[in-house]
Amino acid sequence: MSTPRFLQIHFLTSYAGALLNRDDAGLAKRLSYGGAVRTRVSSQCLKRHWRTSADEWSLAATGASLSTRTRDVFKYAIRDQLIASAPSASPEVIDAAGAALSRGLYGEKADDPKKRQALLLGWREIDFLTAQLAEIARDATNAASVAESVTQMFKGKDTKANLSAIRESGGALAAGLEAALFGRMVTSDPAANTDAAMHVAHAFTVHEQESETDYFTVVDDLKLRDEDADSGSAGIFDTELTSGLYYGYVVIDVPLLVANITGVKPEGWADANVDRDLPAKVVQHLVHLIATVSPGAKKGSTAPYSFASTLLVEAGARQPRSLAAAFERPIRGGRESSVSDTAETALFARLRTVDRAYGTDGSRRFLSLAHEKIDGVGDAVSIDELASWAADRVRSAEIA
Repeated sequence: MSTPRFLQIHFLTSYAGALLNRDDAGLAKRLSYGGAVRTRVSSQCLKRHWRTSADEWSLAATGASLSTRTRDVFKYAIRDQLIASAPSASPEVIDAAGAALSRGLYGEKADDPKKRQALLLGWREIDFLTAQLAEIARDATNAASVAESVTQMFKGKDTKANLSAIRESGGALAAGLEAALFGRMVTSDPAANTDAAMHVAHAFTVHEQESETDYFTVVDDLKLRDEDADSGSAGIFDTELTSGLYYGYVVIDVPLLVANITGVKPEGWADANVDRDLPAKVVQHLVHLIATVSPGAKKGSTAPYSFASTLLVEAGARQPRSLAAAFERPIRGGRESSVSDTAETALFARLRTVDRAYGTDGSRRFLSLAHEKIDGVGDAVSIDELASWAADRVRSAEIA
C-alpha cells in the first residue's frame, strides 16, 4: 500500500437567482475563461463560509482549538479579561499594556487600528497573552513600566510571548485549526508563519455568465393609508442576480495537515506512532462542509442554499491537477440533458482523458445526483460514506 500525499476534491453546485459573491461595485464577481465570461465565487469567500459554519459538521464540532481574525485582539478579546484578572491595575496601566501588546503583534502601524492588517490568532495564543499581561499588570507601578515590560515580551532571545514562542509552549494548534488549514502570515514574527495545508481554487460557472438586473421598490406601508398620496413607493433600487452551475476544486496536503495539527514533521506524518484521528476528523468535516455549505450575499432575499450535485474525491501521491479544463468550452444544456448532467459527464470524461495520458494514481470515490455508476470510477456513494472514506485515507495513511 502507498500513502496519500494529497486529497483532491472536485465539486459541482448549482444556484438559481442569487448573488453569491460581490465585487467592489456590488456586482457578481466575474472570471474570463475559454473566451467566455463566467460568474465567480472567490476562494476567500468559500473559505470564510466553511470556516464560520455553525452546523453539525462545523470546524468547531471537531473539538480542535480554533482561531479568530481581528485587527484589535486587545479590545475585543483581552481587555475585559485583563481588568478582571488584575483588578488593582489602573485604567492607564491597562491602556498602556494594550497599546504595547498591539505594537508587538501588529507592528509599526498598530497605534491606528484602521491601518493594521487583520491577524489570525489562535484562542490558545490569546489566553496565553492575556495571562502574561495580567501578571505584568498586577506588579506594575505605572503605565511606563508596564509598557516597557510588555514590549520586552517581544524582543530578545528570551522572549516569552511572541507567537512562535507560544507555539512551542502551547502546542501545534496554538494558532488554531484555521491557521493549520488555511495558513497564516505574521509580518511582526515570521517564525510564527504557517503554510496552508488546504488549497482552494476560485469556483466558476461551467457555462457563460447568466445574469439579469433585478428592479424592485420599497413600499411605505403607512403612506398607503393616505388616500391623496401616490402608490406608496419609498424607494426604487436594482441589483444583479445570477444563476449558474459552479465547478470548485480543493487540494489538501495530507502530510502538512497532519504536521500542522499534531506537531510532527511532515515527512513523519504516516509513522505508526502518530495519532491521526483529529486530522482525519477534520477532513471528514471538510468534505461535508464543501458539499453542503453555501456562500451567499443577500441571503434574506435569495435564499442561496444548495448541495453539491457532484462531488469527486481523489487520494493519491502525485502532483495535484485541476479538472477545470473540462469546462474550458462553456457547457450548454440541451433538450435531452440538463447543464448539470452535461457538466458531470464532461468532468468524468476529462478525468478519463487525463488518465489515458498520464496513467491513474491512487483511488477515488464520488457522489452524484445523476448517476449511480461511472465507468472507471465505480458506484456512487452517499455523503457520509464519501466523507468517512476520505477521513480513513488520513487515519490509515493508505490510498486504497
